[in-house]
Amino acid sequence: MKTEFGKWLMDIAKYMVTALLLSTIFADMDNSIIIYVVVILSAIVLGFGLYWINEGEKDYKKKGKKK
Repeated sequence: MKTEFGKWLMDIAKYMVTALLLSTIFADMDNSIIIYVVVILSAIVLGFGLYWINEGEKDYKKKGKKK
C-alpha cells in the first residue's frame, strides 16, 4: 500500500509541473512567486512519493524473507 501511495504522490507532482508549464505557455504568467511555489511544492511531493515507494519496497522485501 505504501508503494501505491508513493506512486500516487509522484503522479500529483507530475500533474503540478504539467499544469505550471501549460499555464505559463498559454497565460503568460508574470508572477514568478507562483512559479517558485509550485516548483518547490512539487519537489516536496515528489520527495515524499519516492520515500513512500522506498518504504513500501522495504516492507515487501521483509515479508518475502519471513516466508
